[in-house]
Amino acid sequence: MVKEFPAVSLAEAHALLTRPGSPFEIEERDIRGVRTRVWKNAPPTMRELFLLARAHGRKTFVVYREERVSYEEFARAALAIAEALQEAGVRKGDRVAIAMRNLPEWPAAFFGCLLTGGIAVLLNAWWTGSELQYGLNDSGAKVAIVDGERLERLFEHLQNCPALEHVLVSRETEEIAHPQITKLESIIGEVNDWHLLPDRPLPDVPLDPEDDATILYTSGTTGKPKGAVGTHRNSTTAVLVRPFGQARTFLRRGEPIPAPDPKAPQKCALLVVPLFHTTGCHAAMVPSLAAGVKLVFMHKWDAELAMQLIERERVNNAGGVPTIAWQLLEHPAFGQYDLSSLESISYGGAPAAAELVARLKEKFPKVVAGTGWGMTEASGGFTGHQAEDYELRPASCGPAFPIGEMKIVDANGKELPTGGVGELWVKGPSVVRGYWQNPQVTAETFIDGWLRTGDIARLDEEGFCTILDRAKDMLIRGGENIYCVEVENALYEHPGVIDAAVVGIPHRSLGEEPAAIVVLKDGAIVTEAELRAFVAERLAAFKVPVKIVFATDALPRNPTGKLMKRQLKRLFGEQ
Repeated sequence: MVKEFPAVSLAEAHALLTRPGSPFEIEERDIRGVRTRVWKNAPPTMRELFLLARAHGRKTFVVYREERVSYEEFARAALAIAEALQEAGVRKGDRVAIAMRNLPEWPAAFFGCLLTGGIAVLLNAWWTGSELQYGLNDSGAKVAIVDGERLERLFEHLQNCPALEHVLVSRETEEIAHPQITKLESIIGEVNDWHLLPDRPLPDVPLDPEDDATILYTSGTTGKPKGAVGTHRNSTTAVLVRPFGQARTFLRRGEPIPAPDPKAPQKCALLVVPLFHTTGCHAAMVPSLAAGVKLVFMHKWDAELAMQLIERERVNNAGGVPTIAWQLLEHPAFGQYDLSSLESISYGGAPAAAELVARLKEKFPKVVAGTGWGMTEASGGFTGHQAEDYELRPASCGPAFPIGEMKIVDANGKELPTGGVGELWVKGPSVVRGYWQNPQVTAETFIDGWLRTGDIARLDEEGFCTILDRAKDMLIRGGENIYCVEVENALYEHPGVIDAAVVGIPHRSLGEEPAAIVVLKDGAIVTEAELRAFVAERLAAFKVPVKIVFATDALPRNPTGKLMKRQLKRLFGEQ
């Protein structure tokens, strides 16, 4: 007999899962003067998360190319780095910058900093030397931990970073005679030798859930990057988000939640999102550490190599941003590799076409697809849904997790009724405390515990959220609002389109008009006129792009998956 979906309402599922005595029990805490719902059983600080991770012992933690690191080896490397940082003068509250690609050294450096009470400043590894200089000077970092590639970009800028006292560099083949620079290998050795590292005690530093732990820089798509200051509680809140979402799916189906099986094979995830981004750090790495998941890192994203790794490592979870899912589905080599180990594909960080979940269901019938919404200032995923909930509402990013609250407000800050379209405001224990040394923008963005997200959205009667656009990206054509995501989704519905972006181009009397940049699937032949007619069948005439250009390469995105729209607008300026 087929069960009717949903077996229980969202409110009933949340009440059952968060009741007293459950793993997902909720309590209220006063956080900076605001009553806030929190997970009762989340680790209080990142030190407790570190100890949870270390308890997984000899299980594999990271696979990178031919390197394999166990949880115990990672722990010993982190403790060695913590000791070296303390010897270098790092004290509680000091900033330690990390600028490197996804390497086994990255998590060790991250926790090495946190265990000393330092604040980990996660710098974008894609930045230029001058941008890295900006991040170092803005944060006032005392120490930087970088890889050889980042050092090459940064080297000439070191003299312009007065607060920076030490640089630890990994994977640098050249001998460097510089008083500030030390090779990280002199502290922790080569990755494959971490098992030889001696055990060290935890640093004796008092840590509190509300202590500062991280500074992550906003993507800077609309201006200078701002450093979002996250606390230990902000980071550890992510530990229970993923298992909660999985448990809720079973309840919504009317199925019992499986009991943990200590004898089950270790789970494995392919991590392709940068660790310097909140999705990689908080949404992916943090819950994986608690659960003892094996993480497979890639030097650089490549769809066919990803399929090879999925087959070789028996990967259970993949994803990151929607583009990655599309590239797997559309790759000519799809079908040549054994991808049967995949259990879930999840993504966020950028809008996903409603068609994507249907395509995933078609090619991966047994895989659970999931999506969600979050941002740097919310420490990763704030909403999320998967499986049937996602299939039934493919345009939605899901409801808030029960520790979070959402509301839609108008331009005057007045809350709108259900179904109203306005700016999304969110509140919860994952919302950061503000921006580093930027009180004015902090006061404008964080109001009585609520974060003004800058996203235009609506909520339905059950609390499922649909993001319509970024407030700053919304077009106004002759007084009519045009939500770029809506037009992009219409373009995605065309069977020949694999990627699309809509931007505003100036118009003398209307102010601006919509234009689109489109990438076609291999072998597809589609004209501009055909695509404009296709959109016109689905949307009002004023929303149809007045011009469509075709790109042969992937559209430019920042590391979080967001389209670089200022860069795309220049395409039309050049024409």
